[in-house]
Amino acid sequence: MPVTKIKLENFTAFKDLEVDFSPGINALVGANGTGKTHLMKACYAACDYGKEDRSLAHELVGVFLPSGRASGRLVRQGYEAVGGFVEVHVGVWHVRCYLSGRDTRYATTPTDPQRPDTKSVYIPVKETLANAPGFLSLYAAREVNFEQVYSDILLKAYLPALRKPVDDDHRRMLDSLENVIGGKVTVKGEEFFLSNEQGDLEFTLLAEGWRKLGLLWLLIRNGTLQKGSALFWDEPEANLNPKMFKVVIEVLLELQRGGVQVFFATHDYVILKELDLQMTEEDRVAFHSLYRDEDGEIACYTTGHYLDIHPNAIGEAFDDLYDRQIERSMRRVP
Repeated sequence: MPVTKIKLENFTAFKDLEVDFSPGINALVGANGTGKTHLMKACYAACDYGKEDRSLAHELVGVFLPSGRASGRLVRQGYEAVGGFVEVHVGVWHVRCYLSGRDTRYATTPTDPQRPDTKSVYIPVKETLANAPGFLSLYAAREVNFEQVYSDILLKAYLPALRKPVDDDHRRMLDSLENVIGGKVTVKGEEFFLSNEQGDLEFTLLAEGWRKLGLLWLLIRNGTLQKGSALFWDEPEANLNPKMFKVVIEVLLELQRGGVQVFFATHDYVILKELDLQMTEEDRVAFHSLYRDEDGEIACYTTGHYLDIHPNAIGEAFDDLYDRQIERSMRRVP
């Protein structure tokens, strides 16, 4: 079931925010420090909590990794005595986690035995597959300072392929990615390789952009990204050549057409324009523009059309570059 809404009060940088999400693609845009990643992490934690009898507060601590693993550190600074909360709606079900600045470890979260089983995936900005060997055993045994999303994504990447045949829609997505990266991804022991007719190339020798697309290939091939699941991707454009953006958006649109809910945060104009140009009237797409209002508090404006994004920091930066280019060209005219 899709994530439909999030409410935040005195949580990290947010004073009071409520955002409704599309069951399809949700593109999060905004200047640095407006909470795009925090929104996605909070939703991801809510999707993942309870699967191993862990509270939402436990998941939030693992995903955000506050100092001392103290949940109270997630309360907005200056409001520690008042406390705050995170509330996430998944279909008709919702959970609220109260946080207090006085807590030293984990807050108490009510659990609902009827909560839906939403499979979720979070792809962080930093690529992880090249450094995978030994990471999971280290993470399980030691207090290493890595957010939980890194171990989570490796656990999902290591999953073997499903026994059932790949359907035509997933086959097209896999073929598109294989054409870009030049092969398929294989796993030997704990190492990942790009395999083709020339042999196996370890991920440590592979371009980082190809590694990210290789991870997406794996998640589609092993059945992690199926109908009813949710994909959270932080800055998919990082370390990718802009020529690859077209296939990335093609795959994301195809995933949402197959029932996968997609969230991504971006600072890139080309990514947004690819989405704008490729989406159809039947596609369920929402652009969420996060910004600071007149009081300096984070607010959100949501629209279904790229041209209606407001404020659009990415578009404004692109327009400024274009205007300066025209101005310089005009100065050179004899």
